Amino acid sequence: MVPANQAAACAPVPRELGFAMPAEWAPHAGCWMIWPERPDNWRLGAKPAQAAFTAVASAIARFEPVTMLVSARQFAHARAMLPEAVRVVELSTNDSWARDVGASFLLNPAGERAGVDWPFNAWGGLQGGLYFPWDLDDQVAAKMLEMERARRFRAPKIIEGGAIHVDGEGSVLVTEACLLNENRNPGATRQEMERVLKDYLGASHVIWLGEGVPGDETGGHIDNLACFVRPGVVLLTWCDDPADPHYEISRAAHERLQGARDAKGRPITVEHIPMPTPMFISEEEAAGIDHAENGMNRAAGERLAASYVNFYIANGAIIAPCFGVATDAAARAVLARLFPEREIVMVAAREILLGGGNIHCITQQLPRT
Repeated sequence: MVPANQAAACAPVPRELGFAMPAEWAPHAGCWMIWPERPDNWRLGAKPAQAAFTAVASAIARFEPVTMLVSARQFAHARAMLPEAVRVVELSTNDSWARDVGASFLLNPAGERAGVDWPFNAWGGLQGGLYFPWDLDDQVAAKMLEMERARRFRAPKIIEGGAIHVDGEGSVLVTEACLLNENRNPGATRQEMERVLKDYLGASHVIWLGEGVPGDETGGHIDNLACFVRPGVVLLTWCDDPADPHYEISRAAHERLQGARDAKGRPITVEHIPMPTPMFISEEEAAGIDHAENGMNRAAGERLAASYVNFYIANGAIIAPCFGVATDAAARAVLARLFPEREIVMVAAREILLGGGNIHCITQQLPRT
């Protein structure tokens, strides 16, 4: 009998079977989300966050089916809050980040669906991770793929879904700060990580940026910094204030993108979207969060890693965050210009931001076969 570890090493990877991750603007069969409830991350027993997640799910459900994963103790409450069109499914999790703990879905030329099950360690494990334990989160992708009757590929490296962005034509956009962090895959080289990205996403070319958005507790996810809006075009979070730490980060990212080419050999066109007006956790917000030995323990005065790039592309729409600040209107204008064929729906998202992410972080698209 072949040992399990040897069998896994000999098993074909998605790329060898013709599977690849479609671009996020490709047609969707639906969207997956996870209901928030842990009180050491979401203030006031997660009630404000639940209202925000309901608003996001309701907005997406206008354009495509939504499935909300909910714990047994919250099932009846979530079912009562969510629109009837949103499917509610009982499933155990540690928190509510569908992008990072959920499957990254793949398609092959025959239209068959599969998915990558990335190992998850709460963005750093015992060396800077955000909570412990994370065992239930690490099981979410496998359960999603079981429900979709899709083939599962367990990846050999930790790469969260928010750490990657693809153009559907062979290119993957990532940051060094996240993928090369020792608290994910100790000792892993750039070449090793590129091989995993290519094997499991069906890609042929990786574009590396450096640092992520300041204060991003994920360690620098690409989905807060930049994203493809179509092949050859990347939207970058931009800062014009030299006193802001993102000023230099955005310029370094711009320089790398201008010097890059995609998998098809095209130069990258860089579009800018403003960094939101700086926002910080208030005393009132911090006071509403439960303190726990193995939790986030957020404090008043901490800067929030806000970004308008953290949006969800739905069928026919862009579901984007707004924060009630001066930059909201400019961000909407940029999105309307870049996605003229889609309705721009902006949802108040500060309560999601207080938990450490935003709309892209709490959603995971299911590609249409």
